[in-house]
Amino acid sequence: MGKGKAEVGTPKYLANKMKAKGLQKLRWYCQMCEKQCRDENGFKCHTMSESHQRQILLFADNAGRFIDGFSSEFLTGYLQILRRQFGTKRVAANKVYQEYIADRHHLHMNATKWHSLSDFVKYLGRNGHCVADETDKGWFITYIDRDPETLAMQEKMAKKQKMDKDDAERLAEFIEEQVRRGKNDQEPGSSGYSELKREHEEETIKIDLKLTGKLPQQTAPVVAIKRPFDLLDDSKKEKKIKSSQGSGDNKKLTVLDELIKEEEQKKEKNNRKDYWLAEGIVVKLITRSLGEKYYKEKGVVVEVFEKYRAKVKLLETGEKLKVDQAHLETVIPAVGKQIFVLNGGYRGCTAVLKAINTERYSVTIEIASGPLKGRLVSNVAYEDISKLFV
Repeated sequence: MGKGKAEVGTPKYLANKMKAKGLQKLRWYCQMCEKQCRDENGFKCHTMSESHQRQILLFADNAGRFIDGFSSEFLTGYLQILRRQFGTKRVAANKVYQEYIADRHHLHMNATKWHSLSDFVKYLGRNGHCVADETDKGWFITYIDRDPETLAMQEKMAKKQKMDKDDAERLAEFIEEQVRRGKNDQEPGSSGYSELKREHEEETIKIDLKLTGKLPQQTAPVVAIKRPFDLLDDSKKEKKIKSSQGSGDNKKLTVLDELIKEEEQKKEKNNRKDYWLAEGIVVKLITRSLGEKYYKEKGVVVEVFEKYRAKVKLLETGEKLKVDQAHLETVIPAVGKQIFVLNGGYRGCTAVLKAINTERYSVTIEIASGPLKGRLVSNVAYEDISKLFV
């Protein structure tokens, strides 16, 4: 008759509970059976048991399915810890792992497709789950929250801020318009009056009105005096009229420029997004998380996933990588080359690079497609354009 389990409350039962408390050695854990053995002899007996042999036969029939399932479960559990406890803060990957394995019933990493925590962190960075960076103190990760509820909340906050900003801008524009109108109203009469000042402190001010006895006789000569414009000959008058017409045309052009400027500002607000990836552009990898051999390598975007991730084909080796936009930067070509506008008022337009301003980190471009073809646009930021792959 075999020996049964110790009864509840007995010293043997309490001793077994104390031994089983906490984490045991990983090499004596069987993931298929989810059984933790306390020593090498116990693990050996378990591997020879009939139940374990049945599980091993099931695993042998479809090993890939089991490993993928374990990997998916480990990934889900790790990301849940990261999202709930640390949010979008930058944290050491090992600290999150220690929190994960604190649960005795966690899924062990040696049952997954990743051989080490470093490989797992690199996988997170490549697939856009986190922003991963390696330091002297180890790997650090920052969670990228793409939960629909969070994105919806962020969008609502952005709309609210935009509405508040629009109201403030409208008020500022209204005040500027009132100030401008006030200045324009004051300009014609500014020459009519001047401040009365003494040239010397001791000088007395004398006013000689030279009034005559009858007021009507005083006003008659004033009416008869010709204005300076009437003294001009006909040729000079024509020139004067033409010059006044020319100044009117300049005012009309200024108003037109203001309307164009307002329209460009509206387009800039509507087309400014937090994602900028587009197919066919040349980009540069700026992360070391994928390995030193890929750092600073250039490639062309062949496909975009979920707005923030892209499949990049390296120009030198032809390898294809899935990378988050946080690990990429735009490429500025030589003057005269074609570029693609990725953000701002002219988003989605093809253009030609005309000049580069290194002091302001901006460029001047000429729109090469669409109804705005031929328009020159200056002060376009480096990150708003990228070289087109031809």
